[in-house]
Amino acid sequence: MNPLEKFFIALANLFPVWVLTGAGLALWKPETVTWFQPDWIPYFLGLIMLSMGLTLSLEDFSRVVKLPKSILLGVGLQYTIMPGLGYALALAFNLPIDFVIGLVLVACCPGGTASNVVCFIAKTHVALSVSLTTCSTLLAVLLTPLLTTWWVESISLELTGLKVDVDTLGLLLKTLKVVILPVLVGVFLNHYFHRGVKKVEAYTPFLAVLSIIFIVDFILADKKDAILQIGSALISAVVLLHLFGFILGYVLSRLLRFTEKDAQTVSIEVGMQNSGLATELARSNFSNYGLATVPGAISALTHCILGSIAAGLCRWRNASAKK
Repeated sequence: MNPLEKFFIALANLFPVWVLTGAGLALWKPETVTWFQPDWIPYFLGLIMLSMGLTLSLEDFSRVVKLPKSILLGVGLQYTIMPGLGYALALAFNLPIDFVIGLVLVACCPGGTASNVVCFIAKTHVALSVSLTTCSTLLAVLLTPLLTTWWVESISLELTGLKVDVDTLGLLLKTLKVVILPVLVGVFLNHYFHRGVKKVEAYTPFLAVLSIIFIVDFILADKKDAILQIGSALISAVVLLHLFGFILGYVLSRLLRFTEKDAQTVSIEVGMQNSGLATELARSNFSNYGLATVPGAISALTHCILGSIAAGLCRWRNASAKK
């Protein structure tokens, strides 16, 4: 690995710093990021998912067979505990329906590629992390639209007595387009043009990080007034959603006698969602609810902070265990 590749990998590993810096700048000086166009979001999200696909080989999918218990638990928690938490927190904080939709979308989305970076920094089970992200992402094409429809309709009835109609088919097609297709293209390129992919693989993680930052910062700047006006309840709900995800992922894994590193990996995977996907699905499928994109932006910022803390704790715990 040459010095330039090492430099770009180091930049990617500093993603929490870039997210925090960008978010602060977006809220302080919104004009610095409002040049970004909302129509660009699906393309940048596609770039993130393509970057993930470029890191995968056909052999990676065989890990599902080798690690069935860990995969089943991680993916199971992703699509049961997290949506349930989203529902409970939306009711507990009595959020406006726009924020409810956004929070539920975050809770029903698969794990994000940022979790792989955090697992790498934390020195946990990176192969398991990649497998969990891959499986939850592939399942998202069906589970995210179906779960979002169920929970949003249930909560809207509970809070307002009126049912919010969800375009389940539209959600499904959008998820297929912006998630599955770019990942499969990445896997295809890695398999048939492996030498070329190897030359750029050190740079793609940082491009993915930049894409996340552009999406998050634009939403924060565009919805700044709404965030400052009703932000405390929403921020609390989003923080608790991710915090409980981290905690439950670890505790339940240990109760099922997973190794320490496997439990740490599942914790990080469950706690970190694909917030960029949630933001795009909110923008493209709930256009009548203009603030539904806000929870996704706050989620990206939140899980980066909590993920960084988790990475530090994991490294400290693993280092202590070796002594």
